Amino acid sequence: MCKLFIGADVELWTSSTKSMRMDGMVTSVRLENYFWKALTEIAERDHMNIPQLLTKLYYESIDAGHDLGNFTSFLRVCCMRYLALQLAGEIPADTKIPLSDLAAEDILRSEVDQLH
Repeated sequence: MCKLFIGADVELWTSSTKSMRMDGMVTSVRLENYFWKALTEIAERDHMNIPQLLTKLYYESIDAGHDLGNFTSFLRVCCMRYLALQLAGEIPADTKIPLSDLAAEDILRSEVDQLH
């Protein structure tokens, strides 16, 4: 079983840092390349680049009242949710379909219904 994980390309868990400007301030985010790959796919689906996506996620999270004390953990969870929702069929595998076109409220409601 472990060979599936141990035998993976080392580049997937190698970390890299990206610097960007958010709210007029330069900030750096360090994540494993596997997460950068997922974030790039998410961004491209809605015709954004990484800085635009991260800024949008940050501000929408703040507007929703979330405490983002650990933004990189939040980003990792976003990536895992994206992949899990794809596997569950809630997000189309076709990356030409923007996430903004999906009925987020219906997907969230479906998740809650599955838990109960």
